[in-house]
Amino acid sequence: MRIGVVKEIKPDEYRVALTPAGARELAQHGHEVYVEAGAGEGSAFPDAEYEAVGARLAGADDVWEAVDLLLKVKEPIAEEYPRLREGQVLFTYLHLAADEPLTRALMESGTTAIAYETVETADHQLPLLAPMSEVAGRLAAQAGAHFLEKPLGGRGLLLGGVAGVLPGKVAILGGGMVGYNSAVIALGLGAQVRILDKSVNRLRQLEQVLSGRVELVMSSALEVERAVLDADVVIGAVLIPGAKAPKLVSAAMVKEMKRGAVLCDVSIDQGGCFETSHPTTHSDPVYVVDNVQHYCVSNMPGAVPITSTVALTNVTLPYIESIADVGVREAVASHPSLALGVNVIDGKVTYEAVAEAHGLEATPLSEVLPLEPV
Repeated sequence: MRIGVVKEIKPDEYRVALTPAGARELAQHGHEVYVEAGAGEGSAFPDAEYEAVGARLAGADDVWEAVDLLLKVKEPIAEEYPRLREGQVLFTYLHLAADEPLTRALMESGTTAIAYETVETADHQLPLLAPMSEVAGRLAAQAGAHFLEKPLGGRGLLLGGVAGVLPGKVAILGGGMVGYNSAVIALGLGAQVRILDKSVNRLRQLEQVLSGRVELVMSSALEVERAVLDADVVIGAVLIPGAKAPKLVSAAMVKEMKRGAVLCDVSIDQGGCFETSHPTTHSDPVYVVDNVQHYCVSNMPGAVPITSTVALTNVTLPYIESIADVGVREAVASHPSLALGVNVIDGKVTYEAVAEAHGLEATPLSEVLPLEPV
């Protein structure tokens, strides 16, 4: 199969969808790998490293036109919509529930769109989202500490405090992969940490792995409000796979928060969990609403592309190899987890949460592709 990797053109995105090591593995399986010239430079992978493992360098137009399977990190942006075409498989993060224009562009193009973030195993793990959630969670705690500094518009509080001075308070909404990793870094910085989650079982797990060093609270509207108003940093770490994030923090609550507090909305790719959130970039990461700093960068792991690119390739490569070796039809039929990654195919939305977000009719994947191994 012809597999292509293009350079990310979303602002401040430095990741690339495949490392040279991954390209070598695919080449050894007999596949042709096309890499857009310069695609890996932001992640410290020069063109020569791809050429050395047998990949072919080409321009963006040539890659989009030549390949059967196109690998990206972020969703296509508007200027890339005309390049979407029938007969091609797009494998990337899509977050379609928060992006109706892209959803409709994929439907109109006939592209088969498989989203990293909705690939889900039988035990409800999200293997392709997990490494980026780890990165984003750790970055969120760092960002919260950073933007608390007075010259940056924050309260002027050292998150970890010092001897004789109380540390700052961090409230984390959601105890999944993002929330756990946020807590690890916030604890390392010396903060007082509270995690809210709706699952008692998850809270019990966190109690064990974090050794009782955090406050663990069953999430409710009242407890969220209490935690948010008491916190110096609030990290939104809520995820409903493939669906829009619920708005847990209202504009009225933001107005009552501490002056100079920081909100970090890691859920922004799925629409954000704060009513006052809108996407920002690494070049212009924060804005202020009612004296509260909002950090809502929509591609947080792009700030550390070397770490992120290697971590991403580690988990996506087995799925890429499966699609390349047997084709998307057999790969999806043989791997139920990959089948859940299919969001759009043959002009139809097959992921129910995406269809619901945009008032569209969801078509069962079984009506478009066979779900029994052939």
